[in-house]
Amino acid sequence: MIITDTHTHLYSEAFDDDRKDMVQRALDAKVTRFFIPAIDSSHTEAMLQLEANYPDYMFLMMGLHPTSVKDNFKDELQHVEDMLAKRHFYAVGEIGIDLFWDTSTLEIQKEAFKHQIQLAKKYKLPIVIHCRDAFDEIFEVLETEKDDELFGIFHCFTGTLEQAHKAMSYNMKLGIGGVATFKNGKIDQFLNQIDLKHIVLETDSPYLAPKPYRGKRNESSYVTKVLEKLSEIYEVSEEKIAEITTQNSKEIFKI
Repeated sequence: MIITDTHTHLYSEAFDDDRKDMVQRALDAKVTRFFIPAIDSSHTEAMLQLEANYPDYMFLMMGLHPTSVKDNFKDELQHVEDMLAKRHFYAVGEIGIDLFWDTSTLEIQKEAFKHQIQLAKKYKLPIVIHCRDAFDEIFEVLETEKDDELFGIFHCFTGTLEQAHKAMSYNMKLGIGGVATFKNGKIDQFLNQIDLKHIVLETDSPYLAPKPYRGKRNESSYVTKVLEKLSEIYEVSEEKIAEITTQNSKEIFKI
């Protein structure tokens, strides 16, 4: 059984004291594919080092996270362009719009999001979307870019069934993580109405740890708790969930 974590910040400072042990715990739990989203240029070196240390397991993305879209965002976007031109990445991400922390940057967040979607199309790569308090704004941008070259993952999907169908209409898989295990997460109430072919697994570690670790540091081995929950929701074996979601990730990331 191969389990894929399609979204994990393993280069985070949260793992500086035990990164090697934490990765080994994941490997022991049969999590052997780790897709690593970017945040901004300050994290690039740590991402490259992670890949150098685990070349068989780590698959890097490149992008500018919406909470890092500040006054210098054009310089940061140039860094993204330079890196994409220099070497292969598996996706442009994580990108999108976040209105939880700062609504004043909405216009430049939209500009950065749109620009990076166009970069993804240029390199024929998927996008990995970060959305927080911004479904309408995300969909507005996606609508302007909708075509056969637009595809990817709606990371950490926490919306309604209607929003799920809307996201899928833009060729997006739904990234399902720890929220599916929360009592108030709500998505567990309708997930079984969505075909598994649209689902990928993720942790977003070190954030959003699933039950019974909620509120603690998340790590990639905990994706098995999401796997257990989806097995319960869909009433199929964990092996089947792992097989289908890993195959979905292969189709998205083209590996």
